Amino acid sequence: MTTATTQYFRTPDGIRLAYLDLGGTGRPVLALHGAYGRGRSLLGLAGHLGPGFRLIALDQRGHGLSDHPGDHGREAYIDDAAALVAHLGLGPVAVVGHSLGGITAYQLAARRPEFATAVVVVDFPAEYRAPLGDDQLLALPTHFPSMRAMLDALAFVDEPRHFTESAVEEPEGWRFLWRAEEVQAAKVAVRGDWWDDFTAVEQPLMVVRGERSAVVPRRHAEEMVRRRPGTEVVTIDGHHDFYLTHQAELGATVRGFFDRTAPAAV
Repeated sequence: MTTATTQYFRTPDGIRLAYLDLGGTGRPVLALHGAYGRGRSLLGLAGHLGPGFRLIALDQRGHGLSDHPGDHGREAYIDDAAALVAHLGLGPVAVVGHSLGGITAYQLAARRPEFATAVVVVDFPAEYRAPLGDDQLLALPTHFPSMRAMLDALAFVDEPRHFTESAVEEPEGWRFLWRAEEVQAAKVAVRGDWWDDFTAVEQPLMVVRGERSAVVPRRHAEEMVRRRPGTEVVTIDGHHDFYLTHQAELGATVRGFFDRTAPAAV
């Protein structure tokens, strides 16, 4: 398992955000996790991308070890991602984002194109209208007496590891680093029609969808290609959190795409 030490920086508006940077001389890749996730959950991709890439994983606001500011809107998430790239002085980077991180990835490329060279969107559509479905997460207690109790409480989710990556033990018991009401606010902010952003992306763009996930139905994926010619779509036979269950397949897919779309050397 790849390891990295958490580092911190402050955005121009004073928000303290955490990130992990595996370092090296490879092509930098900014990894953006999904709702209820954290940057560390994406580090497993690094081994499948290989030494030609330098993975940098952000704890997006309200997640992981980052601050919990009151603003959970789209511009805030986009600005945070841009601020990290600027902080590291990397110039434009390749971006891969899962779910909540997926919309941040393509909106960053569309609205702040100077920060992105290529984008992989992992299981997020260009229009999202689905019910939030967070009632059971909102009802969870603040602390759990044991990890076993926490896992039992998550029996209703497809992939508990997506959530338990953010579990920490305290004297009062186990808790999550995220606050469900804040994550729900972030999810409310992604509901809507984002076709203008999606079709505005001029960089190479790939959408990787889960065959057993309802988030990007096949017909919607076809519409993404129709409205934005050149969009590549790959289907992996997994549920929404296939970035964990099909990590090697996703890593190989992302690596191949970034290899094909690497900027020409100057």
